[in-house]
Parts: sequence; C-alpha cells; structure tokens
Amino acid sequence: MGVHRIAVTDHRRAVILLCILLFAATFWTSTHGAQTAQVPEFTHSDEASWINSPPLALKDLQGRVVLLDFWTFDCWNCQRSLPWLKSLEKKYRGRPFQVIGVHTPEFPHERSRGRLLDRIKLLNIEHPVMVDNDFSYWNAVGTHGWPSFYLIDKTGQVRETHVGEIHLDDKTAQQIETMIDTLLATENR
Repeated sequence: MGVHRIAVTDHRRAVILLCILLFAATFWTSTHGAQTAQVPEFTHSDEASWINSPPLALKDLQGRVVLLDFWTFDCWNCQRSLPWLKSLEKKYRGRPFQVIGVHTPEFPHERSRGRLLDRIKLLNIEHPVMVDNDFSYWNAVGTHGWPSFYLIDKTGQVRETHVGEIHLDDKTAQQIETMIDTLLATENR
C-alpha cells in the first residue's frame, strides 16, 4: 500500500510540475518569444491619425525592420523606455530600421490629439506615431499592456515581442538589439 501512495504522489508532483512548466513556457513565448505571424495592416489611414509622418501602410515598410511601440503618454513605464528607443533610432540611423509608435490611450484625457501633440513635442519623439484611440490596432495585434514592443522583420512577420519597460543596456534591450542586427543582416525573403 505504501508503494502505491508513493507512486500516486510522484505522479501528482509530475503533473503539477508539467503544468507549471507549460504555463511558464506559454508566458515566456507570449512576452519574449519569437513569433511567426504576419503583422496586421495598420487600422488608421487618415492624416489626422498619424503624427510625424503621412499615413503609413505595411507596403511602405517592406524591406525594413520595424519596432512597433504601443504606448500612452501618461504611462511612466512608456516614458522610461524612451531613452532606449531613441538610442535605437540613433544606432540604426541610415539602415532599413524604423520605430513606429502606436499611441493607444489608457485614460480619457489621453484621447486628446492636442495633448498628445504637446507630449510628443515635450518628449522629443520624432518617429511616426499612429493614433489608435479606438484600440483597433491594439486589438488587431493582440496587445495587452503598456508599453508593448513588437519586432517585425523585413517581410512583415512578428519575430519578437516584449511587454514592459526596457532600459538602455539591460538584458532585454540587448536581446532585442541582437535580433535587430540579425534581421538587418537577413535578405528579404
């Protein structure tokens, strides 16, 4: 009888451990893992929905590595990621790399285009920003937090995702920059 109890207990432990590992693997892939899905087309194409750029479409970005930054202007985590984003823009200037901000408001006052324009000027954001007040692109991509970053290869495939702030030279920044270097070195396929 004692041997049977040990076997059942070991089996339960194994099942629990397997569940924990599956959950951890799912979480890691959803926040850090390589993806292979095609990025959805931008959901806003009118002039008023784009800042620092005319309206963009995926075809305009073919052959470029793109980092989508889902952010909102009163998010401290988003603001603390800006030095890293600006360092990427400087590091990869002149290369086929583009940061695109997707401003999706968390609070009602962040829906104001005037306030958004003021904050973009104050924060010295120069890359294109799509205004996503209706959450249509947020939902199309499946974003679930601020800030969220999606690294897109030259063919429009999502290759890496990360949710949460990123700082200069932290491990996540280094991993993403290594992936950017790899994608820039890859021919269009």
